[in-house]
Amino acid sequence: MKYRTMGSTGDEVSALGFGCMRLPIVDGDHTRIDDEVAVPMVRKAIDAGVNYVDTAYVYHSAAFDTPGDSEPFVGRALAGGYRDKVMVATKLPMWLLQAPEDMDRLLDEQIERMQSGHVDYYLLHGLNKMLWGLGQKLGALAFLDRAKADGRIKRAGFSYHEGPELFPEVVDAYDWDFCQIQYNYLDEEFQAGRAGLEKAAGKGMGIVVMEPLRGGNIAGELPAEAQEVLDGAATSRTNAEWALRWVWQHPEVSTVLSGMTEPWHVEENLRVASQADADSLTDDELARIQKVKEVFQDKQRVPCTQCRYCMPCPEGVDIPGNLGAYNEYFMFDTDGHRQMAKMFYTMIIGPDARADRCTACGQCLEHCPQQIQIPDEMEIVREVLGAGE
Repeated sequence: MKYRTMGSTGDEVSALGFGCMRLPIVDGDHTRIDDEVAVPMVRKAIDAGVNYVDTAYVYHSAAFDTPGDSEPFVGRALAGGYRDKVMVATKLPMWLLQAPEDMDRLLDEQIERMQSGHVDYYLLHGLNKMLWGLGQKLGALAFLDRAKADGRIKRAGFSYHEGPELFPEVVDAYDWDFCQIQYNYLDEEFQAGRAGLEKAAGKGMGIVVMEPLRGGNIAGELPAEAQEVLDGAATSRTNAEWALRWVWQHPEVSTVLSGMTEPWHVEENLRVASQADADSLTDDELARIQKVKEVFQDKQRVPCTQCRYCMPCPEGVDIPGNLGAYNEYFMFDTDGHRQMAKMFYTMIIGPDARADRCTACGQCLEHCPQQIQIPDEMEIVREVLGAGE
């Protein structure tokens, strides 16, 4: 395992971090983590040198305002001495705050849920303009100081889901230890982007990268034109490896979170992480990735990462499923793929979860990290995929 320094903290963190948002589940139920599969996955990664485990209050929950099973799972997975081998990160659900005392209550609850004694890396979760303003109003920065002083947390940071304009203000507002940003070869200029990466690194902050594979969108099958570009490289790599190595190419990046769902994901990620050197891609390889990026930009309709922050929809719409089928329809220029996308929409998603159930209530807009105009897109999805029903 390769290790990098977490900014000015001096902490040596594994280049690969284990993200606990997309763990294997039981019978398709997102709220039920399959411990028999997931616990050995986490422990295998730790045994191989991974020392950063990331979770959140709402991961694997039924709704965005209820606690999920991810934090308790981390407690279960790290039993038997594994807790002492890792740094645990979790996040304060900012949208649940109504009063200053909620922050202490939630942190204490999270420590208890994880059976962790303390939190090594604690984040203000999903900062955008609204949540940043709420945090300032309720004294979130003073809360972080108190929690560090009394030992409940060791490092303070934030995760970010807003445009580039707000990022410098947040970075300069506090003596942060680290931040967590979305960064991959498709999102080099999205949200914090490269400018934010460099701004935070310049302040001595550690950089934790989330969504390095764009929710798996750049790890699996690519459009034919894109795949041809990568297949023509002198070195043969999987699509996931190309994407991960592009992120690790940046020396400012401290650790990369991968949401591993299958045991073989752990194997592949560990293999690639063992070669995670900065500035290791050649000029030709970087040029090929840029060409792949251009293909995606031309074809993809919405930047959905399947994170499910938008769920549940009060009308039962499967928002990620609909957007995934929509992207699939346009991503591959074959009648077969387009028919499969329409078949998925009409037969797999089902009439009670399709886009035409959307009432444009806007609840999903409050939670989408990608800032997708979901009600508008649902109307287009219905017109494109529902035609001919």
